[in-house]
Amino acid sequence: MIYFQLFLAFFKIGLFTFGGGYAMLPMLQKELVSRGWTTDDELMDYYAIGQVTPGIIAINVSTFVGYKVKGIIGALCTMIGIVMPSIIIIGILATGLTYVWDNSFVQNAFKGIRLVIPALLLPIIIKMLKKSLVDLGAVCILILAFISNFYFGLSPILIVLGAGSLGILVCWIKRKKA
Repeated sequence: MIYFQLFLAFFKIGLFTFGGGYAMLPMLQKELVSRGWTTDDELMDYYAIGQVTPGIIAINVSTFVGYKVKGIIGALCTMIGIVMPSIIIIGILATGLTYVWDNSFVQNAFKGIRLVIPALLLPIIIKMLKKSLVDLGAVCILILAFISNFYFGLSPILIVLGAGSLGILVCWIKRKKA
């Protein structure tokens, strides 16, 4: 039964996630933390690791959670669950979207969907900031990451790897002082 629950939860997340990996974070949090399959902190860790490992964030995170809950079979259930809606929807859209793409209703529907993504992300970002900004070192890493992305357009991979390295350095300095 748990395997079907894992599949169904991730199928639902995959079905209603528009806008990629970042947009799925609120749904992941609501579905997984409320079921006790992961904590907020674990989910943020899975998400961070999912960003720096090769592949799609959604598949990476689903694999981590599925494996944690029920091992390899659980990971397979969550991976299949997260990708199945996309396969179905892409198949349907590929056959019909070319006929209706220029329709103003379709265009406006996509505009509306794109507007929802920032609204869904903002509460999660605020929550992540409250949990992550614990000291001056964390604030400095955040500012450097923002500047690296916004002003210099550095690759997200480099920013994440740099932030991880700085996090290790900050921890090392704290331990040395203590």
